[in-house]
Amino acid sequence: MKILYHIGKYVFLLLKVFKKPEKTKIFINNLLIEIENLGINSIGIVFIISIFMGAVITLQTAYNIEVAFIPLYLVGLTTRDSMFLEFSSTIVGLILAGKAGANIASEIGTMRIQEQLDALEIMGVNSANHLILPKILAAIFSFPLLTIFSMFIGISGGYLVVLLTGAVPPDQYIYGLHYYFIPFYIVYSLIKSVIFAFIITSVPSYHGFYVKGGALEVGKASTKAVVYSSILILLFNVILTQLLLA
Repeated sequence: MKILYHIGKYVFLLLKVFKKPEKTKIFINNLLIEIENLGINSIGIVFIISIFMGAVITLQTAYNIEVAFIPLYLVGLTTRDSMFLEFSSTIVGLILAGKAGANIASEIGTMRIQEQLDALEIMGVNSANHLILPKILAAIFSFPLLTIFSMFIGISGGYLVVLLTGAVPPDQYIYGLHYYFIPFYIVYSLIKSVIFAFIITSVPSYHGFYVKGGALEVGKASTKAVVYSSILILLFNVILTQLLLA
């Protein structure tokens, strides 16, 4: 019953969030700020994760091909499909859930315990719409772009490690990247990134918006936000895979 209570409360919050902003100029300004916070400021961590993931996948695949009749171009194909199907959307989503989710929950939670949200409501401002909607839309816009960026960097990391180690001939790696390319894999990954973006922003916002107590409770809310966001990402990863690829 407690789960149903939180689901209902979460839906009620979303009904308050998805209303037309009262002042378009302020909303656009908040949206641009959140795009910088959630999108642009995440480029560095996405770059580091993606380049090492691409390199590791390439090396592990190359060093585990011990049968002579297995073509070497499968290394490039494996790196490409691994980045497209799973790593650039799901793994990056989990990392962003920890980075952005904790920040969102602590930011809104701090405003709650300092009674800033109550002050907004007294002034007639829809605090949920004012604070949460720009975050959700900014993530939905930014995260697919970060996913595409991660794909490119991951493949480049694989190519770089091929050049440095000579694990496979570079031309075989490039051939594997082109071999039997399925464009829908990119669409599939982008669909997942949009769903994950909604989860990463709305779930922590919920935990921060309804926090009660002091700084200790804000910290607990941030932890819960990251844990529940990660669980939902993994759950919806399975669901979307079954729906889109089965």
